[in-house]
Amino acid sequence: MSVPLDAVSERVRAREAWATTIVIVVGTAVLVLRPFAAAPSGARVSLFAVSYLTIGLASIAVPAERDRARLAPGFVLLMGFAAVALSASVAGTPVSLPWSTAALPLSMLAAVAEEALFHRLAYARLERFGAVVAIAGSALLFGLVHVPAYGLAALPVDVGAGLLFGWQRWASGTWTVPAGTHAFANALVVLG
Repeated sequence: MSVPLDAVSERVRAREAWATTIVIVVGTAVLVLRPFAAAPSGARVSLFAVSYLTIGLASIAVPAERDRARLAPGFVLLMGFAAVALSASVAGTPVSLPWSTAALPLSMLAAVAEEALFHRLAYARLERFGAVVAIAGSALLFGLVHVPAYGLAALPVDVGAGLLFGWQRWASGTWTVPAGTHAFANALVVLG
């Protein structure tokens, strides 16, 4: 007795949906809890690096549909860079952050991991409700995970960044474009 191929495909899709949901929930929880990590500074850097690497790899490992590009990805990336640079020039001096030799690589790793989580997985999960819901929902989630670290005052900025990244995901058809823009924005903050 063989199982119909449609039934097997449906089971695989159901498992992938559960895996996606688990990665989103656990990854989001880890990001929300990161400001509360109590560890010596060297161990804290290692903890963050392992956390970001795990979130990023788990987010990439779960299958997700690739969307079609509506605009050339290179153009969308340049638009993101321009938006971030313009915002940085208008906003003035960023909040000073403790700097270490690990700050830049850690912020690059965080950017890629967050984009894989929010604009690859969460976006793809929300996309079945339409592009507007996917963009707004992933932006809101992106903004909310930063509240414990930066406070409610930063929420509008983080949601705005999430909207830019979500639009880039929609326009380019890939999560790697917003990852590039996010990494650029983080580098400006660290090196700024």
